[in-house]
Amino acid sequence: MSEAPLIVTLDVGSSSVRGLCFDAAGGALPVERQLDYALTTTPDGGVEADAERLVGLAGEALDGVLAALGPRAAQVGGVAASTFWHTVLGVGADGRARTPVYSWADTRSAAAVEVLRGRLDEKAYHARAGCVFHTSDLPARLLWLAATDPGAFAASRTFMSLGEYLHLRLFGETRCSISMASGTGLFDQHALTWHRPILDAVGLTPDRLVPLADLDAPLSGLRPEFAGRWSVLARVPWFLALGDGACSNVGAGCVGPQRIALMVGTSGAMRVCWPTDRVVVPPGLWAYRVDARRVLLGGALSNGGTVYAWLSDTLRLSSPEATEREVASLPPDGHGLTWLPFLAGERSTGWVASARAAIVGASLATRPIDILRAALETVAYRFALIHALLAEACPRADEVVATGGALVASPAWTQIMADVLGVPVRPSTEPEASSRGAALLALEALGVMPSLAAAPAGFGPTVNPDPARHARYQDGLARHRQLYETLVPFFTRRLSA
Repeated sequence: MSEAPLIVTLDVGSSSVRGLCFDAAGGALPVERQLDYALTTTPDGGVEADAERLVGLAGEALDGVLAALGPRAAQVGGVAASTFWHTVLGVGADGRARTPVYSWADTRSAAAVEVLRGRLDEKAYHARAGCVFHTSDLPARLLWLAATDPGAFAASRTFMSLGEYLHLRLFGETRCSISMASGTGLFDQHALTWHRPILDAVGLTPDRLVPLADLDAPLSGLRPEFAGRWSVLARVPWFLALGDGACSNVGAGCVGPQRIALMVGTSGAMRVCWPTDRVVVPPGLWAYRVDARRVLLGGALSNGGTVYAWLSDTLRLSSPEATEREVASLPPDGHGLTWLPFLAGERSTGWVASARAAIVGASLATRPIDILRAALETVAYRFALIHALLAEACPRADEVVATGGALVASPAWTQIMADVLGVPVRPSTEPEASSRGAALLALEALGVMPSLAAAPAGFGPTVNPDPARHARYQDGLARHRQLYETLVPFFTRRLSA
């Protein structure tokens, strides 16, 4: 290919499938195709999607991007994918889905978490797998499936993520990236292999999981039906699907030990990425991987933008613009409320999946906007707890970068984050950080980009904390922690150092 290649990306998230295209410098072309969908929820805590539906949406997204590219489609030199972490589906021997795609937000495996704690030393598991036993990861979910639907478990010849299933449908074969495997809870972060003790505890053998590979082992050679549909993509490398959190850090320029990515989308996360051979995982945090060379250390919230969205619908708030102005006009911690934001259970730092939301301190004078302001502050308090652990584990990480649609769209919330954390926050101007990150990693693997640093990310003006507001928020954080310890009795189940 004489011209610098373009990279087409697929981004499968919790609410949409997006197709984009990036040039050889990591710049997005104006050809985005986004298709929204809704996860199916059940009263018992189920959150799932239909695998074939998502494969179909991915195909439509590719159709749209290629049509928008027109003649420039001939310049495409690779396809990269960013897909949501911690999801799984069972696939039969015929290569077709035998189960739905189970989301990280599915909490039906809560009882299986306790079973795993009785079978393995959780502290030793955390040190190797980089995570604790929790409903958001695969071990408990697979144990739950085996117990509640043994027929589907037995009929599933292989368990995989949506990204691997997409490639299986397109190529007739598939591989699991180090990145995606690292977010399963079935992976040894140090040996870079499937972790045999947890497989034994769940009742799996390695041959029921997808073979592992890294970015230097892409797929190529689409099946005839898809080669005819996308002839320009038939022989280019299709890079293995990567975890969306890892891609988001890369796309936002947070690829060194100095920068912390603070992401608030549907969920939320705080992550530091750097190249290393080995990582020690502090209690309360997790460790996953971008690839075999780069580790991602951080914490995650099940309740990020979902809290804002739920309150907006439930309280019937005014327009986003008017709500933003009202939130910004209120004084810090001036509402008399203390929140626990666990609408979808807790992940970091206590990892109590059964935790639920609570609002304390409401009176007849409490207004909907007070409830919203308090909710945004309490999400920031949860990030403050993660930030304290990251600051201790990564003392060089002194810069916080704000990413994610829910946070970047709200300057008021960004200011709250800066004031609660007590550190400057730099908003990212990369609107599709996960897709961009997948494209940059593909360009690096192709040898087109010498390093990720060759494509610096864009940033908006720094948001500085106000010392007086930060001091006031310490009182709110103390109340939050006291309420947590009162209402979440299993708080002490956190791993000890």
